[in-house]
Amino acid sequence: MSTTLNVTEAKAKFSAVVERVSQGEESIVTRMGHPVARLTRYESAATSRRLGRFEGRIHLAADFDDWPEDTARQLGVTD
Repeated sequence: MSTTLNVTEAKAKFSAVVERVSQGEESIVTRMGHPVARLTRYESAATSRRLGRFEGRIHLAADFDDWPEDTARQLGVTD
């Protein structure tokens, strides 16, 4: 569910807006009738993501970034 408020209403009811957003409701803030912001509940990043997770599991061919000659010429990568 989404609620639309103008900036003045959002400022006056900010604590209540934050409480509703924390419960999962989305709020759209408008200025002069045009949407300018969307407030949604904060979702923390997944904790299982880490750099190097697939190290040693993925192997790239030695010519992975070599372009076919005609394609390279069309893209301007070579003369």
